[in-house]
Amino acid sequence: MARIDMTPPATVAREAAKGLKLHETFNRGGTEVGWARARQLRDRKELSRDDVVAMASYFARHEVDKRGHDWGNEENPSAGYIAWLLWGGEPGRDWAETTKARLQEAEGKEKD
Repeated sequence: MARIDMTPPATVAREAAKGLKLHETFNRGGTEVGWARARQLRDRKELSRDDVVAMASYFARHEVDKRGHDWGNEENPSAGYIAWLLWGGEPGRDWAETTKARLQEAEGKEKD
């Protein structure tokens, strides 16, 4: 299988760092898993296949949170908004979905 870069891009790292800062400031948003993921993304640590799949699943489940009160409000952000950022925000969602698809494609080719 061709090597797929599993290192989160800088845009994802910035969103995760922003989420950590907002969590610290407002003392809400995320779980221990989300905080650990944010530190991993912020530090641009290489992720496992399972990590990428978990990220894609998180975003699919939490897309509905965008309809919540104070989504995107930097002065008084909702817990859902902070949690979304912890997982890398929009860039994290896009990267996780793209990387997951590339992994699945590569795995499918291996079976041929």
